[in-house]
Amino acid sequence: MKDVRRADFVARDSAGALIQRPLSPHIGIYRWQITMLSSILNRASGIALSVGSLMLVCWLVAAAAGPARFAAVQDFLHSPLGLLLLLGWTVALFYHLFAGVRHLAWDAGYGFAHKSLNAMSWVVLGATAVSTLVVWVLAYLKLEG
Repeated sequence: MKDVRRADFVARDSAGALIQRPLSPHIGIYRWQITMLSSILNRASGIALSVGSLMLVCWLVAAAAGPARFAAVQDFLHSPLGLLLLLGWTVALFYHLFAGVRHLAWDAGYGFAHKSLNAMSWVVLGATAVSTLVVWVLAYLKLEG
C-alpha cells in the first residue's frame, strides 16, 4: 500500500533547479473531527440564516400587502415544506448563536485546550438540539392548546 503522506510533486526553486515539494494535505488524509464539523456547520448555518432571512422578508412584505397575500404565505409556512424550512432555520439560528458564544470565549482566551475544544463543540451541538426542541414544543403547545 502506498503511503499517502509521502505525496511529492516536482517543482523548480528560485535558481531553476528541480526539487521535490510536499503536496498540501487534503480531506482524504485527515480523519474527521468534531472541531472540523463544527467549523463547517458554523459557516453553513450562517448561509442558512441569510437564506432564511429572505423568507422573513417575504412574510413581512406579505403582511404589509394585505390579508390575501399574508394568508398565502401563512399557508405555505404551515405546509410540510414550510415547516421543514422553519425547523432548519431554527436549528441554524441556535447553532450559529451557540457557536458565536463559543467564538467569543475563544476570543477571550478560554477553551483552547484539546479536551475543551472537543467538549465545547459537543456542548454547542447539544445546546442547539435542546433549544430547538424546546422552542418547537412550546410553539406546538401554544398553537394547538
